[in-house]
Amino acid sequence: MAFFRSLLFTIVLVVLSAVWCVMLPFMAFFSRSTRFRTVVVWARLVLGALKHIVGIDLAVEGRENIPDQASIAYIKHTTAWETIADIVVFPEQTWVLKRELMWVPLLGIGLYMLAPIAINRSAKHSAAQQVINQGKERLEQGVWLMIFPEGTRVAPGKTRRYGYSGAVLATQSGRYVVPVAHNASDFWPRDDFVKRPGRIRFCIGPPIDPHGKSAKEINADAQQWIEQKMAVISNGYPPSEVTTLDVQVNDR
Repeated sequence: MAFFRSLLFTIVLVVLSAVWCVMLPFMAFFSRSTRFRTVVVWARLVLGALKHIVGIDLAVEGRENIPDQASIAYIKHTTAWETIADIVVFPEQTWVLKRELMWVPLLGIGLYMLAPIAINRSAKHSAAQQVINQGKERLEQGVWLMIFPEGTRVAPGKTRRYGYSGAVLATQSGRYVVPVAHNASDFWPRDDFVKRPGRIRFCIGPPIDPHGKSAKEINADAQQWIEQKMAVISNGYPPSEVTTLDVQVNDR
């Protein structure tokens, strides 16, 4: 039964995504905020389908930690779920993502309408500078920046060294870094098609003030909060199994 529920949800996800990708380019003459609101509708429909078909619900904790001004969110990346959930939780936003996504038919056009920061992950220095330069522009426009600082999805109990571009952006812009942990991988495993019912806890940590901190200190504070929270909320993430991979990666 779980397989067929997961299959039905996947079909709904593909259909909703296709409709959105086709529709969004026709909104090119509307404001970016208007275009983003259509993405919020899409994300709510997807999460609604996930809840009613598969039985996976969302519980947001720490909304009071979201600053009033546009800031930088550091989100733990374990599945595709968090790339959808952040859309309905945080204010108007855009994302740091790999440029290859911009080449996907229809999806790339839809993403282009939302002005993401599409980086070449192999060009580490120029990619980091691109995040800093374009990130400042987005923040000044009142747009949040969503960053998956480990640069790729990681298995429960593991983490990677955080890329520095987001932290440098925080020090230069004076904007907060907001850490986010969640246990989506307990119900939406990254390497398993079948999804299991349950309630995903999306936990927003206290904002990290960059003033007086180095980029290294900002990353250390964010990573410590996220990993400690993950060890508490995720069934597959006991503290004794937390493994740090000493690998430098760019943001997603």
